[in-house]
Amino acid sequence: MQIHENFPLKSYNTFGIDATARYFSTFSNTDELSELTTHDSRLTTLVLGGGSNILFTKDYDGTVLKNNIRGIDLQHEDEEHVYVKVGAGENWHQFVLHCIDHHWAGVENLSLIPGNTGAAPIQNIGAYGVEFEEVFWSLEAFHLEEKRVHTLTTTDCEFGYRDSVFKNRYKHQFAILSVTFRLRKKPIYHVSYGAITEELEKMGVKELSIKTVSQAVINIRSSKLPDPQKIANAGSFFKNPEVITEKYEALKLQFPNIVAYPLAKGTVKLAAGWMVEQCGWKGYRKGDAGCHAKQALVLVNYGNATGKEIYDLSEEILQSVNEKFGVLLEREVNII
Repeated sequence: MQIHENFPLKSYNTFGIDATARYFSTFSNTDELSELTTHDSRLTTLVLGGGSNILFTKDYDGTVLKNNIRGIDLQHEDEEHVYVKVGAGENWHQFVLHCIDHHWAGVENLSLIPGNTGAAPIQNIGAYGVEFEEVFWSLEAFHLEEKRVHTLTTTDCEFGYRDSVFKNRYKHQFAILSVTFRLRKKPIYHVSYGAITEELEKMGVKELSIKTVSQAVINIRSSKLPDPQKIANAGSFFKNPEVITEKYEALKLQFPNIVAYPLAKGTVKLAAGWMVEQCGWKGYRKGDAGCHAKQALVLVNYGNATGKEIYDLSEEILQSVNEKFGVLLEREVNII
């Protein structure tokens, strides 16, 4: 277990930002993590997973700890469900493929989401009509100051739309060690959201399976979203905002083609990507910072953009959307 000083983070964040950490190390179990957190208690600690939902706007003057805890273990099962414990350092998409190979249903709509499993509860990831919290059972997390492990359930995590207690009250206090999922033996398919049904027809699928649903999602995401290995990015940069029905009706009068999804309790979710595109940002580029040509929600680094340049571009986009629609977007990506 080695602690590096002034360590380059460019290959540890999917935005490819050339930032450095004052100290950097990796851990593969709780004992190593506990030892590392006693290194210098005066410094802040950032626990890093796949680096797929983070934007470094400056060097990190603290300790970055890379989570490498692995393992996928079937804990127990009942008539309808299997309970699977996954190390926080496991790649999310590889875990999804593992579930499909073992006929465990529930995460197929979440295929090809970048990052590691430990980030899933923090972000409450979701896609194509499925939210992480629907398959979540519990997690184990190490409190960085108390130096002890806590077990948290759904209630404890306070999940919201791309939100959890780890992004608010417990921010930077815990390192996720493992996540336990409750997955179905018999699938319940979610294919009405987005273009899944259309893609399944294009694929010539006659009989649904979690494998075909997963492949449809992979096809759609691959056609719309840039591969971080080819164009550096962190996926969707902004959340889809929720507004009250009255606000939506007023916007629809002014913008008849506005894209929106009705929610419960008199609220409507607006498509942030559509609004960003209407403001003329899709395909925009200034230096190496830009807005992807196929998906306006995705900000990209074409080479050597700084985190500050990406952040400044996001600020311009926020202001323009607010001026045009009277809606203030919220960043989905964590800003450091």
